[in-house]
Amino acid sequence: RTMATYQRTGDAGAAGPISRNRLLLVLLLVLLIVAVVIAVAVPLSLHKRDADMDRARRLMAEVPLVDGHNDWPWRMQDVYNNRIDQLNLAQDMRPLYNESHTDIPRLREGMVGAQFWAAYVTCDAQYKDSLRRHLGQVDVIKRFVEKYPDVFQFVTTADGIWEAFRAGKIGSLIGMEGGHALDSSMASLRMFYDLGVRYMTVTHSCTTPWADDWHETGKEVPEHNGLTDYGKLVIKEMNRLGMLVDLAHVSFKTMHDALDVTEAPVMFSHSSAYALCDHHRNVPDDVLRRLKTTGGVVMVNFYNDYINCGPNETENTTLSQVADHCDYIRDVAGEDHVGLGADYDGVTRVPQGLEDVSTYPALIEELLNRGWTDEQIKKFLGLNLINVFKRAEEVSADMKKRMGPIDDLIPNEAIANETCRTFLAYQTDE
Repeated sequence: RTMATYQRTGDAGAAGPISRNRLLLVLLLVLLIVAVVIAVAVPLSLHKRDADMDRARRLMAEVPLVDGHNDWPWRMQDVYNNRIDQLNLAQDMRPLYNESHTDIPRLREGMVGAQFWAAYVTCDAQYKDSLRRHLGQVDVIKRFVEKYPDVFQFVTTADGIWEAFRAGKIGSLIGMEGGHALDSSMASLRMFYDLGVRYMTVTHSCTTPWADDWHETGKEVPEHNGLTDYGKLVIKEMNRLGMLVDLAHVSFKTMHDALDVTEAPVMFSHSSAYALCDHHRNVPDDVLRRLKTTGGVVMVNFYNDYINCGPNETENTTLSQVADHCDYIRDVAGEDHVGLGADYDGVTRVPQGLEDVSTYPALIEELLNRGWTDEQIKKFLGLNLINVFKRAEEVSADMKKRMGPIDDLIPNEAIANETCRTFLAYQTDE
């Protein structure tokens, strides 16, 4: 009986090492399978990424990437007082000043096809020397384009974007960032158009005597509650001229008022989706949906504060989050109404992976990886903006057949206490 008990115990003891050996063998097999899967999957993933990047660059070689807003001219003013003869823009600008996003080598690396250069002046110039200083910014844009004729080509039409692109040059357009440039004058608006300005941001981050900026959104008593009657005439005159109406920076009510008045499609030169980042600089869903009817394009801003904010804010802002805004605007407004307006050199914080103008291909690669079609990418790159521009030109041609320049004056009481100007005795408010 003792021997039998010993024998059974011995059998159980012998089974232990055998079970452990089998378990070890199973684990080794599992590890081998995992290693094989990784060995196969990683190269396939890398190959797909390489293929997406090749595809991105191919599409960017076929259609011009048109960015809606770059503040490089402001850096020339802010750092060098527009004395660009002292600057070599064909060098890496990063050693020259902090947070440099733009120079000729990086523009080429990023395959930029056309750029709206921002003629921007700070809001503290309003009611003072804003018009003079905006003229200085238009001047510096024209001068750096002329200084590098092998790189840049000055453009004032939708077809001109294609002409520059086919010539291997960066089509250079002027967008004036802020209605405070006009000193509330239709004549100033027309003269800026004659100088080559092809969009005007209705306000910057300051309310003008005729339009509310984004700070007025949410106020119980906004200053104008959108556009004044004179502001609506400004939109009409922009339509007549063929100058694009840019609604970045305005209040939500101003957006709707402009959409009610405009006969041409509008643009948001550097704004993102309010639903994903609830900053009042972004575009709310009801406005996005209206673009399906009115026409227009929202050009996604890369600034961290307009991409990553609100209840879903994360510690780091990434390229993927910018792609989320692109996806969202495409899904809500439609694939004909989304584009690029990075705001490089106008902001201090940009997402990881989108550090400067050289990184545009990485965003296109990400969108392709998310399933965007070639046709959607081409629209996003530049076709949507070009179509909006061309339609604005068509509206202008039609309006000029049926009306002359608008010569209304802003009412005296709207500006009497806020601007340095003379008032002619015959001026009336009629």
